[in-house]
Amino acid sequence: MTTFKIHNTLGNTKEEFIPIDENNIKIYACGPTVYNYAHIGNARMAVVSDLLVRTLKHFFPKVTFVSNITDIDDKIINAALENKTPINELTRKFENIYNKNMLELGVLKPDIQPRATEHIAEMIKLIEILINNNNAYVKDNHVLFNVPSYPQYGQLSGRNKEDQIAGSRIKVEEYKNNAEDFILWKPSTNDQPGWDSPWGKGRPGWHIECSAMSEKTLKLPFDIHGGGLDLTFPHHENEIAQTCAAHKFKNPKEYAKYWFHNGFVTIDGEKMSKSEGNIFLVNELIKTYPGESLRFSLLSSHYRQPLNWNTSLIQQSQKNLDRMYRVLKENEKIKSIKVDADESVIKALANDLNSVKAIAKINNLTENLSKADEEKKPLLKSKLIASGNLLGILQKSPND
Repeated sequence: MTTFKIHNTLGNTKEEFIPIDENNIKIYACGPTVYNYAHIGNARMAVVSDLLVRTLKHFFPKVTFVSNITDIDDKIINAALENKTPINELTRKFENIYNKNMLELGVLKPDIQPRATEHIAEMIKLIEILINNNNAYVKDNHVLFNVPSYPQYGQLSGRNKEDQIAGSRIKVEEYKNNAEDFILWKPSTNDQPGWDSPWGKGRPGWHIECSAMSEKTLKLPFDIHGGGLDLTFPHHENEIAQTCAAHKFKNPKEYAKYWFHNGFVTIDGEKMSKSEGNIFLVNELIKTYPGESLRFSLLSSHYRQPLNWNTSLIQQSQKNLDRMYRVLKENEKIKSIKVDADESVIKALANDLNSVKAIAKINNLTENLSKADEEKKPLLKSKLIASGNLLGILQKSPND
């Protein structure tokens, strides 16, 4: 029997996936902050997570996938002010656009998609526990996590104290006891969104949101926690610290057993950034290219490797898909039968989601179908369609 192997960022090794409960695999992936359109980097995380879910569904009877919506954040507050739009209206607008865009890329909607603003009570409760455990402190109406109080801090990213300080999003403020400490709760002014708390009207820090939502939706521990490589530090490192400190866990695996991160998307070899003006928005790309071609492009490189995004990549993906659909069109009168995906494709994906090898095997299936005798075609066509389904491709009508 083929076993599924996954690269675990915690320990930086490829491991055999052994579920906590083989009857229900539980996955959490950090979702979008909804104040603008999703870019192709956001889409890669969503597509890769979708591939993970599809593959695990092949091996196990049930997979519960949770991916959150961050709908309270300083970026959101600033965007609402700039656009003169109520925050709730802005976030719901971009949440809906995000889900629509991802659906066009063949991404199945998460089983649960919790919003941060609907879990404030859980966040406050978690912060209270951290204060009672002496892992957090209140200063100038802020609540901060006391990083030195959690000796295991840095296990995920492998960063030392100096790296932690240098990589922190938050500049050193007077209300911080230690430079590496991070905000759990911050005060809100009258013109900012806020909730009543034991520390006054305020709002949560970014990191506490996912700790609260993952625990509420999946219970602890769960199998896989995922996201983009940029979230390894500080976001996921801080999540581990908060959750493990609150529950007095010694090992991060008591929170999530496997940590799963996809690589960056570069644009013609350059890092995506607003200053470079090279951010590609999914909402714009799908006006020019079919969503399936964009998905194929995002899967054309192994998920842990950098993906160099450019027009020629999309065009090559389009040609590859056109060729596959052309062969299916030529064989449209051949009746499909119920079969599993081809074993070679399953083995490729079982080896840490090797989508590059899986696509090569699907290309072989396409070639074999185009040359096959009539008696072999039903099986080959069916295996091609079933294999494509594992990658979220080849499910449309060839005529379309």
